[in-house]
Amino acid sequence: MRRALLILMSTLVVCACGHSASGDPTLDITDAERDARIALDFPRDSAWIVEYLKPYYPELTQEQVAAWEESKALEGRVIDGQKRYFRNAGRNLFRIDPEARKVYEAVHGVTRDVEDIYLDDYNRDVIATVRRTGENLVKPVNFTIKYEMTVKPDVVPAGELVRVWMPYPREDQNSISEVKLISTSQPDYIIAPDDVEHKSLYMEKPAVAGEPTVFSYVFSFTGFNEWYDFRPEDCLPYDTESELYKTFTAERKTHIVFTDPIKALADSLTAGIDNPYLKVRAIYGWIVDHFPWASAREYSTLENIPMYVLENKHGDCGQVGLLLVTLCRCAGVPARWQSGWMLHPGAVNMHDWSEVYYEGIGWVPTDVSFGRGRGAVRDNDDEYWFYTKGLDAYRLICNSDYSGQFFPAKKFIRSETVDFQRGEAEWAGGNLYFNQWSGWIEEIDYR
Repeated sequence: MRRALLILMSTLVVCACGHSASGDPTLDITDAERDARIALDFPRDSAWIVEYLKPYYPELTQEQVAAWEESKALEGRVIDGQKRYFRNAGRNLFRIDPEARKVYEAVHGVTRDVEDIYLDDYNRDVIATVRRTGENLVKPVNFTIKYEMTVKPDVVPAGELVRVWMPYPREDQNSISEVKLISTSQPDYIIAPDDVEHKSLYMEKPAVAGEPTVFSYVFSFTGFNEWYDFRPEDCLPYDTESELYKTFTAERKTHIVFTDPIKALADSLTAGIDNPYLKVRAIYGWIVDHFPWASAREYSTLENIPMYVLENKHGDCGQVGLLLVTLCRCAGVPARWQSGWMLHPGAVNMHDWSEVYYEGIGWVPTDVSFGRGRGAVRDNDDEYWFYTKGLDAYRLICNSDYSGQFFPAKKFIRSETVDFQRGEAEWAGGNLYFNQWSGWIEEIDYR
């Protein structure tokens, strides 16, 4: 009965909100709210940037700083009449600018990401296992995870109900099985069904004066490596009249939009290529070669993410993933968003990737971000292009699309209007933004 009452309450709240420009009041963001979020993302002033860069550039000049800004390697903007810089602008400079990267590496040495080192041998074994067994799902890994969300003290008035949505593994995915909820901090909860885009575990509790409001849960699941051993000629012609093809080759505002630059780029990258897998590989390879990873601004502050990547010459996993989806769709190849967490030992983090549909094969996971850094296996075609044909097992999938629905429904504007990986929180007075709470994995056990 309690769970039924929660669902009814949420439905009534949403109906009371009326309709918004996007059709979903939780996705619309006012100019004032966007400006406030941008200000939080750009806390650094010019003095901070100079102090950060001086150890690497003792003779740093304003002309050099201006040149980095002009090239988009150093992300800054004017806010309230003052020059402000993105919170990770300093470190990002050494990721984006090739010459600056050499300066950084001269000080700190050349390093490779932990997951790349781990996955070189691992992916090789996955390929061999798929070929030996003839199965697409191999080498399962068992995970037990504790997740916690903490709303800061006195952010919500005492006695008011705090509502939270926390990421939870989808059960409609090939690579995930045996999902089990082990314990929750609250006796009442709601697990969203798989027919909503953002899979969550919902809980609520009243705030207490002077104390943080803490929610936690423990769950387990089994993840499989999912890899497809096919040749380009195994892809059959698309049924262009099918609903699947029409839906996943269409534009979808605000981010999957076939702007003139996107159309021209898709045409140039796939010119003379008819095979859909080879089209994807051409797009994938170009993105890998041209857009270094860099820490990203909050997605809710960006009007069109793929265009942001093209204009700024860098992107994080979700940004280049949306660029890949948009270019694929524009080139007539069905593609969609997928996201959750990467759970590689020593490299646990939020992560986004994509799926591409091939007639005769089905939906194939595709991670363009993990294509970056694969230089160590460049001499092996299958290993180098591993992430055009599948994913390793170290993934939790909670999102089957972006800017989707929550269950129970959220009343107020979302903190993350595109993705869902950290969680969402609100109370009767409005949304709780990321600076008002924290949420992440407290414990993880591999078996």
